[in-house]
Amino acid sequence: MKRRKEHAEDVLPAEAGGWSLGSLGAAANTVTVLRRTAWVLLVAGPVLAGWALVSRPAVAPAAAPVRQEQPAAGQSAGPGGFAELFVSAYLAAGEGTEDSLAPFLPNARDVSLTADPGMQRAQEVATVRVRLVSSGYWSVTVAARVTPVGPADGKKKPDEVGSGPVLRYFHVPVRTGTGGALAAAALPAEVGAPLSGEAPVLAYGQSVPVRSTDPAGQTLTGFFAAYLAGSGELDRYLSPGTALAAVSPAPYTQVAVDRLAEVGTNDPGSAGPQWDGARRQLLVDITASDPGGQKRPLTYAITITARDGRWEIASVEGAPVLSNEPAGAETKESAQ
Repeated sequence: MKRRKEHAEDVLPAEAGGWSLGSLGAAANTVTVLRRTAWVLLVAGPVLAGWALVSRPAVAPAAAPVRQEQPAAGQSAGPGGFAELFVSAYLAAGEGTEDSLAPFLPNARDVSLTADPGMQRAQEVATVRVRLVSSGYWSVTVAARVTPVGPADGKKKPDEVGSGPVLRYFHVPVRTGTGGALAAAALPAEVGAPLSGEAPVLAYGQSVPVRSTDPAGQTLTGFFAAYLAGSGELDRYLSPGTALAAVSPAPYTQVAVDRLAEVGTNDPGSAGPQWDGARRQLLVDITASDPGGQKRPLTYAITITARDGRWEIASVEGAPVLSNEPAGAETKESAQ
């Protein structure tokens, strides 16, 4: 009995805590396998992590947002347009209406006007000069045709002289600030009329009446009749590739070509036989009659080219051709 009892103690129970453990040898083998597996995982962990980092797809960096440049406030009109509006508001302002200058003059609250408001108005305003003083700072000369309005009762004051519009000039200091916003640095300063510039010297020769033998005269006559008076087809007078639209509605009923001058000669129309591609630069004086019978002189810079034995309009230039000689050169030469 004693021997049987000792043998029973060497045998593990069949179940312990719900786990089937089996014999001692099987349990030892299981523990060994688990221990070795744990060591393998412990050693392989860093290797697997490094491989995962290397093999993962590269993530593209987020694109930087594109900055949309906004147009600076007030730049659509520029300093010239801003100064014109300021002068118009200034001329109409008076005592009690100083706030009307605030959109143009930041310190308008410090301005004190004593004149009656609305006693004059600017019928026409135009920028005649813009001079850059420094970066973002201009001196703008504005011309204004000012008309006195007079008191509401229609009675003039004793010291009022004249009632017609007068052309006056003002200097307006305009600066640009944060965000491009424009502002006046001070009230307008009234000044005298700008000095007239010297007449430019043109590159054309002597102006002469159009010759009846000059085929260019016929082209010019037909062209201006179609261009300004709506008479005839305009395209028939244009060289290939020239895009030009007639003035519409036609402001004139009749057009006469009076005189023309040509670059490089004092005797336009006396050139030899034409050849395809020949080119002439003309300054053409015309007289146009409106529907009321009023006549108005006009001058055009025209370039014509020859094709198939006739002259065609190649272009209507935006400005006459200037001479390379400085203004006044002919006067000085003749004086010598």
